[in-house]
Amino acid sequence: MLGIVYILLAFLIGREIAGFLLDTEKNREKIKNPIWLFFSVSFAAGILVLTWSLYMVAWFLKVCGNCEDPLFYGNILVMFLGGSGIFFLYFRRRRHQSQAGTMTELIGDKKLFIKESCLYGILFIFLMYMMFYVFYIHDGILYSGFTVYGDYAPHTAMIRSFSAGNNFPTQYPHFGGEDVKYHFMFQFLVGNLEFLGMRLDIAYNFVSVLSLLGFLMVLGQITQRIGGGFAGNIWTVVLFFFRSGITFFRFIWEHLQSGDLWEALCTNTGFLGYTTNENWGLWNFNVYLNQRHLAFGLLIMAVSIWIFIDWLEAGIQHKEKGFRWIYQCFFSKTAWKSISLEKALLLGLLIGLCSFWNGAAVIGGLLILLGFAVFSDGKLDYGIMAFVAVVISLLQSKIFIHGEAMKPVFYWGFLAENKTFLGVVWYLVQISGFFVIGLWFLAYRMQKKERIMLLSFLFPLFFAFLVSLTPDINVNHKYIMISWAFLAVFWGSMLSHLWEGKIAKKLVAVVLVIALTGTGLYDFVIILRNNGPGRRVAIDLESDVTAWLEKDISSDDLILTPEYSMSETTMAGVMLYCGWPYYAWSAGYDTNYRAAIATEMYTTTDASRLAELAKQEGITHILYEEGMTFEEKECREDIIARTFPLVYKSKDGRIKIYETGLSVHYHAGI
Repeated sequence: MLGIVYILLAFLIGREIAGFLLDTEKNREKIKNPIWLFFSVSFAAGILVLTWSLYMVAWFLKVCGNCEDPLFYGNILVMFLGGSGIFFLYFRRRRHQSQAGTMTELIGDKKLFIKESCLYGILFIFLMYMMFYVFYIHDGILYSGFTVYGDYAPHTAMIRSFSAGNNFPTQYPHFGGEDVKYHFMFQFLVGNLEFLGMRLDIAYNFVSVLSLLGFLMVLGQITQRIGGGFAGNIWTVVLFFFRSGITFFRFIWEHLQSGDLWEALCTNTGFLGYTTNENWGLWNFNVYLNQRHLAFGLLIMAVSIWIFIDWLEAGIQHKEKGFRWIYQCFFSKTAWKSISLEKALLLGLLIGLCSFWNGAAVIGGLLILLGFAVFSDGKLDYGIMAFVAVVISLLQSKIFIHGEAMKPVFYWGFLAENKTFLGVVWYLVQISGFFVIGLWFLAYRMQKKERIMLLSFLFPLFFAFLVSLTPDINVNHKYIMISWAFLAVFWGSMLSHLWEGKIAKKLVAVVLVIALTGTGLYDFVIILRNNGPGRRVAIDLESDVTAWLEKDISSDDLILTPEYSMSETTMAGVMLYCGWPYYAWSAGYDTNYRAAIATEMYTTTDASRLAELAKQEGITHILYEEGMTFEEKECREDIIARTFPLVYKSKDGRIKIYETGLSVHYHAGI
């Protein structure tokens, strides 16, 4: 119940921000029912502001006040102040008889509103089904599908570090005792909702659905704004879920030749892939099931893009052509004069605050806005927005991260095997089919505004093939996914226009739909097949191991464990010295050092060396699992038991935990 109150309060706070950012009359000139924009902005802005406020208060209570229940008192304070502010504004409006933002103003076309309500209602049900299909709790057992559990392991560990522990100052649970290099605020939101009484799967899935639904609403409104209409809105959603690519068609051709096509289609349980790591599901809807926080970041950026389209439209309305228009875009007063300084400042604040919700979405969104800025009026506003966003992002990085947050290096070609220009183009064709290449043909039929938007939407894709920010180049696939999501609006608009034409155009539309969605549709079949019954990881949330760790281990403790991914131990939200190394390595941690230390501690025959290493690394507990190996080496429980006292043994005797006796806990020092 309290979790629902929290979300409703966030909506009310966000409504005030939406009322400032979105001019109802102007938006009704562009789209007929601005209510969907108001819904999306209200949710995104409200959750962002309320959750950051809660985090800062809880952090202060724990770190400065040494409070044992920072989330409890933080929620009371923040929700009381937020609720009081909303009541004050409400009665102030009543006194001044202000009716801004009423339903009548936000719904201009009732027939279209009914159609849109049906579309978004179906979307909501579909998203809820999919989110619970891959992640749900039944009878105390958490089930996580095979295609998603790997990513959920660090996310659920972070969630539980807040709901079951007091992770302030915040550490990365799979590499405890240090800073936090990975964006974690979405997980903090879910952790707080669980703390307020929501079941973990409900909290995680519900806010994930609202985030993705809000993003699709804004994406659909952008489609309508460029002339795609309601049908274009539908096609944009379809293309978002079912990606383009030649992979499926190549698979069909190969198995037609071998004569086992039907058997291959029915028995295959893995994502198809002919390019590097494509079989991970890098390019399909599975990404949004995995990376729940990506949708929230994209929602914030989509709102910002929607608003700055006004600036772009002002820039392209100049009557000059050719060089005179270019001169007007760069050297006239209107090109630089502020259009709305207040909105630029607020958007900069919201984008900056989003950095630790999803950094890739922020970078991708800023790249798109950079493309807008070149041809827009009001360039000063873009500069101010970007300056505020970057300063706030850097400030957060300085607080949460020791050293550099990112190390940008030139990296040409992304995952293309052939790093030549033609090799990269062919790689794009392989992973996107006609989707990206075909846009160049669509550009000939576009107006100036749409061409600029198209080019700008490609900027994150260009970035993915030119720059690497982390040790793992695979993560750049998110920038390509961001480009694809926004570029879908042009294909959605085109398909709607073709379908309104004569038979020949309808046939072209059918062929395009098959070409643009065939691979994604089969990917979706694999998602259903590979996360169904018998293909889910099960974790007992009522395990005595989890219960003991939650009760007796704090975030100040550091535990040496096997290289766990998702387990009873990680679900307790404790700080692991060396969890599954890929998670920490891809975030920028030195996993090789800790893996070497952990291997030595588990395999040494020297008790004094074991004690020395535990003290050196600040390890307070050592977990031993029956029959375990570490880095494929046999572990020596006898040495651990001889050196440290046993403080816990699971009911089945499978897990034992030893305490090292360190009197001073190891802190992140943030």
